[in-house]
Amino acid sequence: MTSPSLELQGAIVARLKTFADLAGLVADRIYDRVPTAPAFPYVSLGPAQSVSDDADCITGFEITLQIDAWSRAVGFPEVKRVAEAVRAALHQHELPLADNALVSLEHRQTRDFRDPDGLTNHAAIEFVALVEQP
Repeated sequence: MTSPSLELQGAIVARLKTFADLAGLVADRIYDRVPTAPAFPYVSLGPAQSVSDDADCITGFEITLQIDAWSRAVGFPEVKRVAEAVRAALHQHELPLADNALVSLEHRQTRDFRDPDGLTNHAAIEFVALVEQP
C-alpha cells in the first residue's frame, strides 16, 4: 500500500512539470531537493503534514502541504507569477492516484515575503488535500 502523502507528492510534481504556464516560467526547475546553486526562478516542495481523518468504513487523511516559489528578480512580480501558476495548476484539479483516492485538493493561502538574505523573494503556497485509502 502506498502512503497517501507520498503518492500525492508524486502526482503533484508530475502535474507541475506538465503545466504549460508554470513551465514557461521555471522550465523543469521543480525540486524535491534543491541543488546547491539553483538557477532562478524555481519551485520546491516544502513541509507537509498528514492528519488522520477517518469516518465510518473510510480511512482518510487531511494532508496539508506547502509548495515554495523562489525568485531573485527585483521586486515581487516574478515570484507572484510563479506562485499563481502553481495555484492554477493544482487548485481543485483532479490528480490521478493509482492506490488511493483524492477527494479534494484546495488552495488555502499564499504568503509572499523577502528572505533574510535581502536578495531572494519567496512565496509559500499552501494546499489542503483530502485523500482516502482503499
